[in-house]
Amino acid sequence: MTTATTTVTANPMLEWALYLAGMGWPVFPLRPRTKRQPAVKDWENRATTDAARIRRCWAADRFNIAVATGPARLVVIDCDMPKDDEPGPDGANALAALAAERGGPLPDTFTVTTPSGGRHLYYRCPPGVRLRNTQRVLCANVDTRAGGGYVVAPGSVTDEGGYELADEREPAELPAWLVQACAVRPAAANSAPVQIRSTDPTAYGSAALRGETERVRTAQPGRHNEVLSSAAYTIGRKVGAGLIDHYTARAELIAAGRTLIGTDHWPPTLTEVARVVDAGLTKGASNPVRRKDAA
Repeated sequence: MTTATTTVTANPMLEWALYLAGMGWPVFPLRPRTKRQPAVKDWENRATTDAARIRRCWAADRFNIAVATGPARLVVIDCDMPKDDEPGPDGANALAALAAERGGPLPDTFTVTTPSGGRHLYYRCPPGVRLRNTQRVLCANVDTRAGGGYVVAPGSVTDEGGYELADEREPAELPAWLVQACAVRPAAANSAPVQIRSTDPTAYGSAALRGETERVRTAQPGRHNEVLSSAAYTIGRKVGAGLIDHYTARAELIAAGRTLIGTDHWPPTLTEVARVVDAGLTKGASNPVRRKDAA
């Protein structure tokens, strides 16, 4: 008579770390039950797929697991939930709306759910492409993790809950439209002679962006479209002069415009907000301010 036995995994974090390393993704430990506290220094360079090193590390404690996205050649799109006091869509819906607006695919891919109700979408970075982390550059409540970043991996547990594998298919390649949207581009060149009176033109640009977004948020009913369009044009002129990064400007203006959305007045949707912002930025960038005017 044979008696069946059940093998109990003594350290499930170790099994998850080995599974992820088997995917070819370098991992490193996070302090137990945390998501922002690496347990090693120089984690991007020390992340590993070596099974023996991983066994030794996770034998020491029930460390959470992080995947170093740069060395793994991954771009992970972090779709988060809005904070309690924030209006607008969650990250997944905002990303879907952006995909519809751009006419680009959003392929199903390796997906992990987070304790807050968000999702991590894992994509392969295309050959020859180098991307860095972004924060709300794509759209509201969406960050990305790429070179210089890491993502909390499935199997990890915090006081809020666990990171769970929701779709284990092989990661799809990051679509071209998302590569373009995630890329950090140099500001548009200014062919006019550079005459800077301000000691810090980028600080001036940031202050201008704060002022224009506040003007959008306080726009009076009936003037929402006018104010948002005007603000986007004004900031677009500074983007064209290299005083503000395009993607930062776009993200901040859309976030401000999102506060104007209502069922009985303009703008009715986030897509319309993005359309007005993009049109204003494009038009403004074609007529950049002279740097000496930025003083």
